Amino acid sequence: MSTKLCAMNVTDYDQLSELWNRCEGLSQLDSRAQVETLLQYHPGLSLVVRDEENLVAAILAGHDGRRGYLYHLAVDEAYRQQGLARRLVQQCLDQLKAAGIPRCTVFVYQENEEASQFWKSLGWRQRPELKVFATDLEPFAKAKQND
Repeated sequence: MSTKLCAMNVTDYDQLSELWNRCEGLSQLDSRAQVETLLQYHPGLSLVVRDEENLVAAILAGHDGRRGYLYHLAVDEAYRQQGLARRLVQQCLDQLKAAGIPRCTVFVYQENEEASQFWKSLGWRQRPELKVFATDLEPFAKAKQND
């Protein structure tokens, strides 16, 4: 299988949403419009991996000028254990570092032990001293409360 890494484009959205739903699920905050806005703010930072026309891995990323954030990292089950996730993460981190961003954060659901082990294997540290709080703003008031 020959794969190619390239910048994410809003035209990838349908395949992205299928991949994310197979791997982790999406919330209402992951709409095409929301993804498009993030891609416009940070062109080239979010990435996809293709095997010919099929999108097989992706990472959605951004930053606030001070900290970087990785929002969704997903690899199709048939393409796991090939280093694609590590490659995507490293490419994003290299771009964030080049932009002068000194730290990057990823949020992992408590029950997602596979993801927790992955991030630990990359040398990321868990921040047990932090709690995460969120609130929904209009027009997202109908989003699930646990997203």
